[in-house]
Amino acid sequence: MSKQKEKSSSLKNTLYALKTVHQCAPLLITSFILVQTAHWFFTGFIQEILFLKLLLQLIEDGGSFEQYAFLVLLFAGAGLLAKGTDCLTDYFVCTRIKHFYKNLNDRIFQKAVKVDMACYENPEFYDKYKRATEIVTNEHFSEFCYNFANVFAGGITGIFLVIYVVSIDPRLLLILLFSIAVVIAGAIKGKLDVKKDKEMTPHKRSKEYVKRTVFLKDFAKDIRTSGIYDVMHNRFKTAVEQNRAIIRRYGVKMMLLELVGGFFGRALPVVSAYGYAAYRFVVKRNLAVSDFSVIMTAVSNLKDVLNDLSEAISCLRKESEYFGNLREFMDYEPKVIGGNKEAEDFESLEFKDVHFTYPGAKKPSLKGLSFRIEKGETIAVVGKNGAGKTTFVKLLLRFYNPDKGVILYNGTDIREYNIDSLRKRLATVFQDYKVFALTVNENVLCRETESGYDLITVDGALKSAGIYERIMSLPEQKETVFTREFDEKGTGLSGGEQQKLCAARMFAKQFDLALLDEPSSALDPIAEYKMYESLIKATKDKTVIYISHRLSSAVLSDKIYVFEGGRVSECGTHEQLMADGKGYCEMFTLQASSYKDTEGSVN
Repeated sequence: MSKQKEKSSSLKNTLYALKTVHQCAPLLITSFILVQTAHWFFTGFIQEILFLKLLLQLIEDGGSFEQYAFLVLLFAGAGLLAKGTDCLTDYFVCTRIKHFYKNLNDRIFQKAVKVDMACYENPEFYDKYKRATEIVTNEHFSEFCYNFANVFAGGITGIFLVIYVVSIDPRLLLILLFSIAVVIAGAIKGKLDVKKDKEMTPHKRSKEYVKRTVFLKDFAKDIRTSGIYDVMHNRFKTAVEQNRAIIRRYGVKMMLLELVGGFFGRALPVVSAYGYAAYRFVVKRNLAVSDFSVIMTAVSNLKDVLNDLSEAISCLRKESEYFGNLREFMDYEPKVIGGNKEAEDFESLEFKDVHFTYPGAKKPSLKGLSFRIEKGETIAVVGKNGAGKTTFVKLLLRFYNPDKGVILYNGTDIREYNIDSLRKRLATVFQDYKVFALTVNENVLCRETESGYDLITVDGALKSAGIYERIMSLPEQKETVFTREFDEKGTGLSGGEQQKLCAARMFAKQFDLALLDEPSSALDPIAEYKMYESLIKATKDKTVIYISHRLSSAVLSDKIYVFEGGRVSECGTHEQLMADGKGYCEMFTLQASSYKDTEGSVN
């Protein structure tokens, strides 16, 4: 990236950050500026320069005690005003910061649930998302506001100091020009710091994954009963070493910049100014004691202001980059977009020559998939792993767009429908089901309980899923919170019970078409068969698509589609496919014999 583009990008990021802060918490930046300006300007100029000059001049001129007392009272009043402004704005800042975090988190959450599913398989997206969320997790926001206010306050204070010093002797301006070196060195240092952080992000993410995994309940048994911990620990150490190597690579350059800035920006200006002022005071004797003292103090203060200003500019550039990451994330436009048409009651579904390859994958998952489903049918989709069974569900739910072909809902391309309206017509139960650390009611309804009718709905859904009695046996019944992470009265369920609870979500929803992707993977064959019987009874007059490796559910279906190599290889009823003696017949026979063998070994 060229220097001009980098400057433009840095400016855009800063402006975006100011805009974001203002939108999430109006007047917050202004409050930061008032706090810092009151501190910097009062301390660095009024107290240590202006008051000192007036006091010394009063002494030189032989002023009266009344004049001295008035000056002290005036100074005390200015001090109280500055402190009062500081306290009031500081209190306002504390209250508005929480408001900012809430609003920005809401924005990030809302964006995260709208990005394409393909983003979750893209490491670059995760890096951007990680850097974007660091604004609210690592205090980058408050650092940006603090440093922006420091730049503003330092700039105002520095201007007054320079004007005052030059008014005493314009030649001092030439000496003060050396101080610009510290600002330049700080800007270059900030640029290197940003590059360093970007290179470290993937390794930080790797470290955090290991730290997070070690503490998660889902991984606890595997970590303790296998050698995987050593692998994870080595991954952690590798990430640490890689980040240390990055720090070492940039550290030498940043140290040299610090030395250059320290010499030309701090030591040289002060020594030169002191020497010149001493020459005029001692040798030329054309400098008053008050001016001599003020020059010493002003140059020292200006040196400190420029040092702090340089540091603030460097940090501001760095922090604005995090807002740049947020801007990239928030500006992301989903590739999967819907139309304006509202999905109506389900009548038919058709896949016509659909092809699809996952982002980054070498082999396609669907290769000319074609089939049609009519209203009221109970369909079983079976096949080996990788045959494309789950993929077609993801395409139907608009998680991805097909590479080729068309998917028709009621004879209309699903891309013409509003995505939310289409998904509301569908009820889904996935094989990688998730139970959230919420109450039973909230897990089933997927929202907060609002009325007595909601409770009746939950009861019916739990009964249809075959888990009502188990839930009602819990101490808090439907108000039981899952896991003890947030509630000591919380509880856990077995894998099969959790899967039934997730199935209850489907029954609590008004739907036209049910998509059950391995909804019984955590159940034994007998429990699975009973569950399918219950599902078929509960979904009478509904259209249902079962996806399963196990073929016991296929017997209960009106029609069976056998997926192989990303397309339909067989289609028909259980009896027809068994009579054909092809792939389905072989799979069913093999599974049936394994069940018999298992029963025999048990007996």
